[in-house]
Amino acid sequence: MTGTTTPLTRFAVPGRIAVNGPTETAWQTATLTEIRRETPHAATFRLAVPAWAGHLPGQHLMLRLTAADGYAAQRHYSIASAPDDSGHIELTLDRVPGGEVSGWFHTVARPGDTIEVRGPLSGFFAWPGDRPALLLGAGSGVVPLMSMVRHHRARGLAFPLRMLVSARSPEELIYAAELGAETTPLFTRSAPPGVAVGRMTAAHVAPLLAEQPVGGWEAYVCGSNGFAEHASRLLVAAGQPVERIRIERFG
Repeated sequence: MTGTTTPLTRFAVPGRIAVNGPTETAWQTATLTEIRRETPHAATFRLAVPAWAGHLPGQHLMLRLTAADGYAAQRHYSIASAPDDSGHIELTLDRVPGGEVSGWFHTVARPGDTIEVRGPLSGFFAWPGDRPALLLGAGSGVVPLMSMVRHHRARGLAFPLRMLVSARSPEELIYAAELGAETTPLFTRSAPPGVAVGRMTAAHVAPLLAEQPVGGWEAYVCGSNGFAEHASRLLVAAGQPVERIRIERFG
């Protein structure tokens, strides 16, 4: 958010959730096995990683591409898939204009190609599935949140989970066909007939905070810097404790 009269809200960093140190520092070879188109600008890439030790929903990994001349590019990407024992993980990547790594994935990568991955990394944004989760995302910020939704469904978890996700249009809503009753989609530029167009507001957030589940919500916010600040302010205004807001920003 911009402006000179409203001070920035400061958020506490929650305690880290322990992850496997040796695993997160070792590079592993991953083989691309499948590519699925999600939107005109985003696709999911399924990777076979036989030695993958598992992850928590919300964690990310480091990915490394190395060219024939030895030049290497590294990027952090959220893990989209739920934890399982399949030996596979999935990443959903937006194509970033001029991006060398996302550009390679979207224009060059084919099943059978190999890359290097390291992780899982970071526990601060992870959701172990042991508490009610309120998820707010925008654009590709839905990726780590979808890992949580998938985990919640796969395990049949009893803890409540709700998600608000914002996209520019229905065509740009990542995972649109997979979203269920737990999700409320919002559209900022164009929407289906009868659906209002606009950014996330207090009217979307406040009702969820008005009826608290037992133990209260743990809120997870993921998106651009502007969205993260805006959504976090809405949560605080609606009564969500600052120390129970976890934020993942990009851009």
